[in-house]
Amino acid sequence: MNRTKLFILALAGIFTMSCATDNVDQVGSTSTEAAVMRKFVNTPEKAVQGELIIYVDDATASQLETSETATRSGVTALDAVAVELGAEQLKPVFNLKVNAERKRELGMHRWYTLSFSEDANLEAAATALASLDEVERVQFSTRVEVPKTEAHEVDPSLFALTRSADMPYDDPMLQEQWHYNNDGTVDYPNAKAGADVNLFEAWKLTTGRPDVIVAIVDEGVCHEHVDLNPNMHVNEAEANGTTGVDDDENGYVDDIYGYNFVNGGKITWTRSGDSGHGTHVAGTVAAVNNNGVGVCGVAGGSGNGDGVRIMSCQIISGGTAAGVSATAAAVEYAADNGACVLQNSWGFGAGQISNDAGFENGSTSVEAEAFLYFMQTKNHPNLDGGIVIFAAGNDGKAVAGYPAAWNKLIAVSAIAPDGLPTYYTCYDRGCNVSAPGGEYYLRGATTMDYGCVVSTLPNNKYARMQGTSMACPHVSGIAALAISYAADNGIVLTLPELKDIIVSSVTTFDTFSGQKAIYGGGSMNLASYNNKMGTGLIDAYRVLMAVRGTMCIPIPLGEQVILDITNYIGNGKGTIKMLKTDIPEEVIEKLGIEDCKFMGNKLLMTCTKPGSALVKLKYVAGGNTVGGGQITGGMEAQQEFALIVRPGVKIDEGTGSPLNPGGWL
Repeated sequence: MNRTKLFILALAGIFTMSCATDNVDQVGSTSTEAAVMRKFVNTPEKAVQGELIIYVDDATASQLETSETATRSGVTALDAVAVELGAEQLKPVFNLKVNAERKRELGMHRWYTLSFSEDANLEAAATALASLDEVERVQFSTRVEVPKTEAHEVDPSLFALTRSADMPYDDPMLQEQWHYNNDGTVDYPNAKAGADVNLFEAWKLTTGRPDVIVAIVDEGVCHEHVDLNPNMHVNEAEANGTTGVDDDENGYVDDIYGYNFVNGGKITWTRSGDSGHGTHVAGTVAAVNNNGVGVCGVAGGSGNGDGVRIMSCQIISGGTAAGVSATAAAVEYAADNGACVLQNSWGFGAGQISNDAGFENGSTSVEAEAFLYFMQTKNHPNLDGGIVIFAAGNDGKAVAGYPAAWNKLIAVSAIAPDGLPTYYTCYDRGCNVSAPGGEYYLRGATTMDYGCVVSTLPNNKYARMQGTSMACPHVSGIAALAISYAADNGIVLTLPELKDIIVSSVTTFDTFSGQKAIYGGGSMNLASYNNKMGTGLIDAYRVLMAVRGTMCIPIPLGEQVILDITNYIGNGKGTIKMLKTDIPEEVIEKLGIEDCKFMGNKLLMTCTKPGSALVKLKYVAGGNTVGGGQITGGMEAQQEFALIVRPGVKIDEGTGSPLNPGGWL
């Protein structure tokens, strides 16, 4: 069957209500039809009705750019399909008002969205478009999944406004944020000290910088929230311009704090169906610290206007999610407007896309194109691109959902206050690192929420939630801290370096065993999660030490150990002579160090308190004696180390080196 007949039959089927596979059967299985079907990037499952995305050849793209109408291209065959569909609009996916030359080099100018009647048969319309020589790919605009959230509001008046002696800041609900610093006393079964991101130690080094922008791709962020507003990114040209006018001529009207890609225009959070999800995520990233109000953010500053900035890229509104066309535009917007961290607590559902090839479809889907553009955009002088971080998904499956599972992005799984996997988290394939996501539990018939993540909610409220959506912003905030710390110290990171730092600066998990009760009933077999929670639980302090280039020495909590220091100098195979090193009294007190002494090149010690501290250990470089005067010998040298005391670290008694360098919670 020739292409003309296939094209005519596809057009004829556009307004039928029969299944598109029936239409395909009518035209037979020919090599021509197979070529047409190969142009499909994805399937119509959960796609936006009345919308298709096409990738046209370069000549057609040039013609479309000069078109004077919103529904006609000047290309006869393409216009014929548009007429049959009753097309309402044919517009570029990406914004060529900004960085047009670079986007053309990447082929982004060739992506278009065709809008038409929702009554049209979507698959027949896609077949008609794919039959055109001018169209190289056709993509259904799949809707992202709206996160299913269960928010338990918290009354901030219940918490004292006085600063606790063991809290670094005066935010009254910081004591409830076990996910930052878990002392084991949180009201949750078998809560374990150290099941956190070790944030208090990291805050002593940096709390963020305003020139680091984190884009929140999610529901709209409530920029009016007292705990968020000072840390919001503000487009000054729009803020000081005229309402309803694109004052900075960037293609978006009134994009002051970001942009609403679902409804167009200003960010919203009060529509029926809004859950506050985006605001909750944003609070974990950068709620204002040390302001005497509510909670703290991972990179929320120190109360001196020094937190990172939040940009809202809204793709969910009123319980309705945008399709991938608008979502791709949101990612592009973040890149074009200064973001260097992309926070994503959304996805397509575990198993909906089976592998990376399915996501890229042998070339590139429109959302993959947008992510690549973001990763290649340098918006901060201390990072040569943008880092993309995703929630792994809450389907409880042994695979992350896409886009999270794509090997170019970082996917985050979730743990509970007991340091164990949560019942809902996706794990195994495509999951790269873990962070606290929180978990409800039952006490009799009562739902207990103290083990969840507490953060901001619209209208100056606060709530506890659970999910990989809550784990992900911990990692995004820590990535923002890493960029801030690099800038503080004049260090320039490459994107691969930062990704390597994120996934390697962890507390590793040892063997899981036994059963764990599941919220709502039943139990989970913990052995199923062994070696499947990414590289381990992210450690903010270790991340900053890796940026700094300081070697970390993991030490088990409460156990006497003998550490061979030579394992941590050079390649660990050299011969050195250690000199007596006095560990400062404040470090001894902080880590509860007992029985500390050197035996040759080995250090014997017991640490009774979890924590982290910097020490400088001295040794002889060249020989066994320091030279000088009448002695010919080596040079006295010293190296800075970070001692990391965590439960479960195991030391090889024979070599004096850690068996599991990260330890296990």
